[in-house]
Amino acid sequence: MLEGIYEFLDKVFGPMILNYHPLWVVTVSGIILGAFFTLLNYVLVDQEKMKKLQKMSREFQKEYKAAQAAKDEKKMRKLQQKQMELLKLQNEVMKDSMLKPMIFTLPIFWIFFGWLRRWYVEVGVVKAPFNFFIFDWFHKMYHSGLPANELGYIGWYVLTSMAVGYILRKFLDMA
Repeated sequence: MLEGIYEFLDKVFGPMILNYHPLWVVTVSGIILGAFFTLLNYVLVDQEKMKKLQKMSREFQKEYKAAQAAKDEKKMRKLQQKQMELLKLQNEVMKDSMLKPMIFTLPIFWIFFGWLRRWYVEVGVVKAPFNFFIFDWFHKMYHSGLPANELGYIGWYVLTSMAVGYILRKFLDMA
């Protein structure tokens, strides 16, 4: 089944993979998937509920700091009860915000990266002008043969999609 999907992806993206540097292929992939996943999250998650929860959390933090500074034990006990209610609400909202999008995004992510791995498993996509200890740590963790100054397709995809997601979240005023 996956081989049929991979063949389809080869037909659609194959010319791009064969004609362009891996940096461009992975960057375009990160932009497309990062935007798709962010937009899917925007549609599936109740943004108003998320914003309300964030506002309640900020207000709680302010009240808690004020009560601590004033050493008001009575207020602190009230706030501890309020904190339990807030945690229940946070758990409910986080469950909704993580589970719904993950059902759709995780299979797409695994299929696409299984396919990309066939092309770029040990290819340095980005080369830094210096050895970067995080790259080295990452390569050792995954037994990669890439040097400490190169980043493979997964690392570059993560950076690209995070940047696109961050910008799109700001643009859409997401919580």
